[in-house]
Amino acid sequence: MTQPNRTDDAVKDLVQQHWNDRAATFDDASHHGIHTDEQRERWLSVLREWTGGDPLRALDLGCGTGVVSLLLADLGHDVTGVDFAPEMLERARLKADQTDRSVAFHRGDAETLAVPDDAFDLLTARHLIWTLPNPGAAIEEWRRVVEPGGRILLIEGYWDHDEPWDEYEAIHDDLPMYDGRPPADLREFLAGNDLRELEYESLSDPALWGREPHHEYYVMTGTVPR
Repeated sequence: MTQPNRTDDAVKDLVQQHWNDRAATFDDASHHGIHTDEQRERWLSVLREWTGGDPLRALDLGCGTGVVSLLLADLGHDVTGVDFAPEMLERARLKADQTDRSVAFHRGDAETLAVPDDAFDLLTARHLIWTLPNPGAAIEEWRRVVEPGGRILLIEGYWDHDEPWDEYEAIHDDLPMYDGRPPADLREFLAGNDLRELEYESLSDPALWGREPHHEYYVMTGTVPR
């Protein structure tokens, strides 16, 4: 029987529940956490290539346990991490406390950010957009908080799972980008939401994921219009 569409709040509550429940073991997977020096250096290389050499005000959305946030801080950026799941943020703060990097972690909704206009030079998100009930509204919000000429950088993929699992069994029909998208499809979506100078590159190197990648992964960037 087809389930009725849920309200955005109900969908987000289940998304939060899912990621809270996974927080304690999330980094254990080789493709989620950083487990070797080689893996760390490969991710730093990717982020350095796409963010440039100058320090930036960076917002890492859907930061989870802070993997990308801390890598950006290692590259010298001034980083704020935002996530909807409190348990993920606790893990991120603990990891930051164990390093000499200063990252501000806050709970927030990627579709309605409590952030002033033009507050950041760079916005990053890793495997976030598929979890959002309103991805188009999210991109509009992301453009608002990134200054004109700034960059939005997405680490994304296309999973095409046979069946949804856990909380996503109930809500996958309410998530327009569930399972991710091939890069050409995401590029078209971002262009339709007024991002410019779109570029992407495959992230197929096993060193990034600690194993041969089982899915199609890539990085895509776009510029906020001036």
